[in-house]
Amino acid sequence: MSTENGYTARKQMLWGLVLIAIGLAFLLDRLDIVDVSTVWHYWPLLLVVVGINQTIGYPSAREFRSGLWTIFVGLWLFAVFEGLFGLTFRNSWPLFLLMAGAQLVLSPAIERRFPQAKEKDRA
Repeated sequence: MSTENGYTARKQMLWGLVLIAIGLAFLLDRLDIVDVSTVWHYWPLLLVVVGINQTIGYPSAREFRSGLWTIFVGLWLFAVFEGLFGLTFRNSWPLFLLMAGAQLVLSPAIERRFPQAKEKDRA
């Protein structure tokens, strides 16, 4: 199996597992076995899992950067919803400026790390 096919298969498998987990959670909630509302506040961590899936394997530079943003947004939402480090929507917006700056700084290194994918990004 080529690396591109393996990467696509892994992404498809992750989304299938996510749908199975969500369906199972709702089924258990309907059967009064588990209360989904107690687990629901962890949904931003799903974004972290999706972002990690985008960054591993053989992604293009664009997919890798997108994965980093997805991980960042998931962690940021989780921290804001949980009130970690005193973060709120109102006081944590500068983190997006920091992340954008970090992306600009890291972009040349990311492009060098994924040279085979440059043609795919431009197409």
